[in-house]
Amino acid sequence: MLTRRNWLLRLSVVLNVAVLFYFGSYLTIRNGNSEIVDEVQLSGRNLASIDTSSQLGGEKESAAYYYQTASGGSANYPELALLASIQPIAGQQPLQGSSVQTPVQGTTLKDDGHVMRIKPKPAAVDTSDAVSGDTAAAATGAGSAAAAVPAEAWTPEKKDAPTQQQQTSTTTAKTTTTTTTTTTAATTAAAADTAIAAAVAVAIANSNTAQVRPLRELLGCQDKSNRRRIAQRGDYWVLYNYVAARRWFRCDESITYTTHADFTFLDNLEPLIDRWRGPISVALYTPGADFVPTLSSIRYLRQCGSPLIAEYVTFHLYFGSGHVPKWVPHGDRDINAPVANCSTPPPWTSATAAYKGQKKLLYPVNVGRNVARESATTHYVLPSDIELYPSPGVIDGFMDFVRRQDPPLRRPKPMVFPLPIFELASNMKLPADKKELVTMLKNGSAITFHKKVCPDCHTVPKFKEWAGAKPKPGIRVFHTGKRTGYHLHWEPIFIGTHNDPLYDERLSWEGKMDKMTQGYTLCVLDYEFHILDNAFLTHKPGIKTLKKDPARQVLASKTYTLIKKVILPELKVLYGVKKGCAV
Repeated sequence: MLTRRNWLLRLSVVLNVAVLFYFGSYLTIRNGNSEIVDEVQLSGRNLASIDTSSQLGGEKESAAYYYQTASGGSANYPELALLASIQPIAGQQPLQGSSVQTPVQGTTLKDDGHVMRIKPKPAAVDTSDAVSGDTAAAATGAGSAAAAVPAEAWTPEKKDAPTQQQQTSTTTAKTTTTTTTTTTAATTAAAADTAIAAAVAVAIANSNTAQVRPLRELLGCQDKSNRRRIAQRGDYWVLYNYVAARRWFRCDESITYTTHADFTFLDNLEPLIDRWRGPISVALYTPGADFVPTLSSIRYLRQCGSPLIAEYVTFHLYFGSGHVPKWVPHGDRDINAPVANCSTPPPWTSATAAYKGQKKLLYPVNVGRNVARESATTHYVLPSDIELYPSPGVIDGFMDFVRRQDPPLRRPKPMVFPLPIFELASNMKLPADKKELVTMLKNGSAITFHKKVCPDCHTVPKFKEWAGAKPKPGIRVFHTGKRTGYHLHWEPIFIGTHNDPLYDERLSWEGKMDKMTQGYTLCVLDYEFHILDNAFLTHKPGIKTLKKDPARQVLASKTYTLIKKVILPELKVLYGVKKGCAV
């Protein structure tokens, strides 16, 4: 029998569950604690059990209705409105066809490169039996219980005393009503359990995304054009996007591998794109007569090599103002002229002495680095060398890491994400994953990068622990380090953004120390180096050893003087001084 006491008991249980769910979602978002979610799900099942035992007759109530009544509508508890139904945001397209099926039947959440968002949809309710959330919120005390139930359930008709035949009919009706009520209550319990499961899914999604906003808003990025243009950069002319990739990427869609080279290193592009499988921005140094074999090499790669090159790789060309080529094609027809015969050797293998070598020109490595990075259309970039090949799956793993908004990404300090670097014996194949790499480290066929040249320059903090840690699916931060102490002269290669300091273009590859000034700036700006646990770079097979080069040593000495007497004082004025930071 429905009494006021029973209704108060039911309302108390519902309120407790609603409050518990709200704080559970809040704590889960803040702390990533899944235990609270489990308690909410358990409490929801208890609510369904109470509903079954109460045997409400002829009432069409759902879990969403309970929460709406208990919380006074979705205005106070927006999470509760999601129990009615869940639908994807209209107009969004899934990224690479991915989708996630929610516990609510027939509902799909799609991810188009944005942080997953869930939009409540008003549930279809029988207006003859349901009570609005506003009505429930207006009622207090015993009145709340009365408002939550159809009026006819509380207003019995006054009739004369029943006859014996009427009593028999009444008994039969009660039996039928009891059976119907039990069935209805069981159905209600199942619906409540399903709705609670949906709410738990929402809480988990919230805990993984932290902020329900599009990814481009979280990143604060804007899309960039990849149109062809010519510009002067100091003493250099730059042909930006001279040969553009067929595919263009939004700022929040991927990571761009930015690199540099001259045409004699273009044999590295195929193994690089095969492992990266995403956008690559490469700046090629093409002084004087080197322009022609460079353009021939680009055509050969795009027309005779892997189709991934034409799809993903954008080429920029640059040369000094005193070494302008005799002829520069401008139209697509001339730039993309067909290759006569793909069975001939690539242009870079049959080239005679390059113009750069004949003129004894220094390689402006940092001009190339900056041109390639600034031309990338994505927010995240990986500035690296063309002979360094990334482990497979870095793009997908890192972008998933970004979408999850893991705690390291929420820290207030500026940050970059270094990848450990390794060298392989010349007869070894590239490792497919970290497990294979660790095996090669143990048998000596792989070593840390420049171990025999400059071991302090490229060994990441906590490297032994990194190598000993069991590989896990996906990409996460293994350790957060600084460029101080033992790692004072660390030259990390990292995933960063367009907001990071650029490289000093007065430094050359021959003079060495070309990344040291950037490292000093990162240290002074208090950058955090979040070392990734399941991503790495492998140099083209072949162990490097220290070789004496008197001419290069002279240049290195001049570069050191330039840094100490000119560049470092400038950086101290511009960025300040911080204890523990050095070039």
